[in-house]
Amino acid sequence: MFDKGIQNPLRRRCLLATLAGATSAFATSPAIAAGPVTASSRRSAPSARQLDALADAARAIVRLRAVVVMHAGDVIFAESFRGPAPAEAVNIKSVSKSVVAALVGCAIQQGVVDDLDMTLDKLTPVLLPEKVDPRVAALTLEDFITMRAGLERTSGPAYSRWVSSPDWLDYVLTRPFVDEPGSGMLYSTGNFHVLGAVLSTLTESSLHRIARRWLGEPLGIDFAPWTRDPQGRFLGGNEMSLSPIAMARFGELYRRGGSWDDQRVLPESWVKDSFTPRSISPWSNDGYGYGWFVRSMGDTLAGYARGYGGQMIHVLPTEQLVVAITSDPTLPARGDGYVEQLHGLVETHLLG
Repeated sequence: MFDKGIQNPLRRRCLLATLAGATSAFATSPAIAAGPVTASSRRSAPSARQLDALADAARAIVRLRAVVVMHAGDVIFAESFRGPAPAEAVNIKSVSKSVVAALVGCAIQQGVVDDLDMTLDKLTPVLLPEKVDPRVAALTLEDFITMRAGLERTSGPAYSRWVSSPDWLDYVLTRPFVDEPGSGMLYSTGNFHVLGAVLSTLTESSLHRIARRWLGEPLGIDFAPWTRDPQGRFLGGNEMSLSPIAMARFGELYRRGGSWDDQRVLPESWVKDSFTPRSISPWSNDGYGYGWFVRSMGDTLAGYARGYGGQMIHVLPTEQLVVAITSDPTLPARGDGYVEQLHGLVETHLLG
């Protein structure tokens, strides 16, 4: 159920203006725009006492599985409290959306896509169903990546109906409009499945192969094959597998402003824009940019990726910190305050 206060257009505009203003400093901070951190710009790492306290607190949370902390590009903490080791791949659930968003940024970096204003009918008309609503054909990549396409959602209670359909892409693109494109956030995994299909069509390659080539190779991480739709397309926005160490390295790419070992992986402007809110989550009231949520933590701002059950990546550029957390993927995390507990774990023990 949507928060009625957030659905009010004036209220939503005020929240967006507040977040955008606060985020402007975050998005242009030297830590987010710079490459590898130099000795002169290095912030102090969390102390051994802080890390010990973090470990004790994490160990007491039964559903939490592993935590990895990177500071200024170095892994300073990596521990599994139950379940797979930090170097073993796990299902990252909807953190996959942040990965697909990054692949869109890679496509812009490599000239495969000009910008996010490109529409489906101009970019990949072959993907449009027959007799599709003209408004669907005119949807832009930005509409999908910011969850503002306006189409009926394919997440939550609708997810099982969607993945039981014979054609996942057609199902998404033939949903009725429940809001105007570019309006409020409608969280929907189908949005990112569309983006994955667009990238695969433009590159004549699978989303899995693209992820390995554009992100896996430069970052030194691996993507195992994951769920495919009935047409053989890899699911965009869910079910990818990465180790907590790999999750942290992915977050570190954003903390470094899109460069890795002198290689430009993402446009620097893409990283800034990813952490600039375009909409507001109706559940958390946090901002949402390009595949990343934005919220205040302590006296700074953080970008974070999240997946079902409590799979999380926090990127805190001003603190030169990246934190990856994995949890039991079978338990919901939104309604019982667990995600807030994970935010609090980072804020209390690493920013205190």
